[in-house]
Amino acid sequence: MQKLIVVLAFVVTVYSCSNNGKSAGDGKTRGDSSFVLSGTIDGMDSGWIYLYNIQKDQEIPDSAKIVKGNFEFKGTAAEPQFAFLAFPENGMRQKPLGLFLESGKMNVTASHDSLFKGKVSGSVTNDEYQKYYGKYELIDEKQKKLYMQYQQASMAGDMKQMEQVQNDFEALEKENKDLVVDFAKQNPGSYVSAFLVAQSFSYDADPAELEPLYKGFAENIRTSHFGKNIKATIDASNKTAIGSVAPDFTLNDVNGKPVSLASYKGKYILVDFWASWCGPCRQENPTVVKAYNAYKAKGFDILGVSLDEKKENWEKAIQQDQLAWTHVSDLKGWQSDAASLYGIKAIPMNYLLDKEGKIIAKSLRGEELLKKLGEILN
Repeated sequence: MQKLIVVLAFVVTVYSCSNNGKSAGDGKTRGDSSFVLSGTIDGMDSGWIYLYNIQKDQEIPDSAKIVKGNFEFKGTAAEPQFAFLAFPENGMRQKPLGLFLESGKMNVTASHDSLFKGKVSGSVTNDEYQKYYGKYELIDEKQKKLYMQYQQASMAGDMKQMEQVQNDFEALEKENKDLVVDFAKQNPGSYVSAFLVAQSFSYDADPAELEPLYKGFAENIRTSHFGKNIKATIDASNKTAIGSVAPDFTLNDVNGKPVSLASYKGKYILVDFWASWCGPCRQENPTVVKAYNAYKAKGFDILGVSLDEKKENWEKAIQQDQLAWTHVSDLKGWQSDAASLYGIKAIPMNYLLDKEGKIIAKSLRGEELLKKLGEILN
């Protein structure tokens, strides 16, 4: 399954900023959507602090100068927008402070050596977020320990330990999902609910779980940025449900030749979404190679779909990992047309199709992939 590292990244994949002019909770249009985010950093007299608004299409984050421990950002937010505060020397490598930007005045108090523990006041949405996060912190600590265990097991080549850690992580993931579901049901008018649901159900979403939560939201939450994100996930998940005909697409291979998914009819085909920069994808590739070599003579093939942006990195990874099947990409990264069509929010992700192009399994990793192919082709 290999979801461990992907989920721990904690950043929801967003493609555009939805701006519907509605406020938190009341659904009314705000006459003034401006905000002021000020703060005090204990232990840091001067320097810079960055604001990463993940709902804005920005290559460079906003920055503010710290003077005598104080900083200030100004901007607009017609609806609450999720963002991170981080120091430039750490970027996103050290855990930042997650918060919501919304109209009005907000204040942050934090320490330089533990920014992520900072407190945000003056904001209803951030108060709601803290209600959830206070319960999530214990799960978060357990996940970080599992992450370290997984890395150690991976370096040691201990597959048994890796599988055990993965099982433990999935149990924690279910615990967090239950927490999110409970929060969303109790707070149907909160933007935090939509954010948490969009984040927690982004990978291999089940419409049967997701749709009731979405329908339970207040109208202004359904039409918010993350509400629309959830609706897109539901629509894409319905298209790629087991038993459905896989959506067709055409992308160029490494030589610039167009390749369509439909051209693989008559074979069992694994549509494998990955990227050269994706650590879990690269760790999974030896298993995919093993599956390909074991079953390619029995009517099995693979179509690799890369979310790379640089062709040289894509081609280098193909050669290094000895991926002998056809690979395609439009080199748009997360903006990939095929990824959008399939609602891909995290990788690695794959879909196993039968000879008629119907999806018969998905998210097959490790021994699960080999076991499924053995059931079908042996």
